[in-house]
Amino acid sequence: TDDVPDVPSDDRIHFKNFGEGFWAVTAHYGFMQTPDMHSVVQLCRRAGLTIKEADTSYYVGRESLIAGNAGGMPRWRKRLFSFLSRNARPASDFFAIPANRVVEIGAQVEL
Repeated sequence: TDDVPDVPSDDRIHFKNFGEGFWAVTAHYGFMQTPDMHSVVQLCRRAGLTIKEADTSYYVGRESLIAGNAGGMPRWRKRLFSFLSRNARPASDFFAIPANRVVEIGAQVEL
């Protein structure tokens, strides 16, 4: 999400070709816009990329927060923050990514 309210569709996507049919596509949205992967795929097609949606994978990061014993924040706040983080909407829902095409890469972070 960029620091502007609206990103025009002409500036929305950027590509990087890794060869062998692998591409990285970065989509830019403004803070007042709702990301939607279907519209990103359509923009990629208009830009000349051949995309087979059945062969497309989306990689998202996921952090699991753990309330540790390190100082700096009371333990009850760490547990509350961890609880709220676990109950947040998943990235796949927020970005409107088809559930059967998501690969989540996770990490545990100690608070």
